[in-house]
Amino acid sequence: MAEIVKSTTSIPSLATVRPDNADRLQGDLLAGENLGACDATRIASDGKVYKSSGAAANSNAAIHGWVGRPAKTGQPTTIYRNVVFSYPSTPAIIPGKNYFLSGTVAGGIADAASTGGLVPCAVGVDASNRLLVLGIFI
Repeated sequence: MAEIVKSTTSIPSLATVRPDNADRLQGDLLAGENLGACDATRIASDGKVYKSSGAAANSNAAIHGWVGRPAKTGQPTTIYRNVVFSYPSTPAIIPGKNYFLSGTVAGGIADAASTGGLVPCAVGVDASNRLLVLGIFI
């Protein structure tokens, strides 16, 4: 399994120009920890947004959405699902390939399943490092 490491020189960004309201969850959501752009996230029982983790098959492995912009602990945040992100990374995103929640990098993705990330959470869109991310709003 290889981790898909976000570029440190080019930040992931939302590539979908106008996400549908149904695919955007915002309002009173606050970051429960520092969040990076395009981190896979979950809404915890305290109502705050945290990075999802595939390290174990438990509630931390849920993906409720993906962060649109970086947010520091306590700052408002918006999460998205079913949108495309520009995802500069190493290795590069492969069109048509499924990606899974990482078991070692919180909020990250990998090219193979992890203990808690057994189903694909994203798929490569094209050779321009674009990634279609999936999520469930509950």
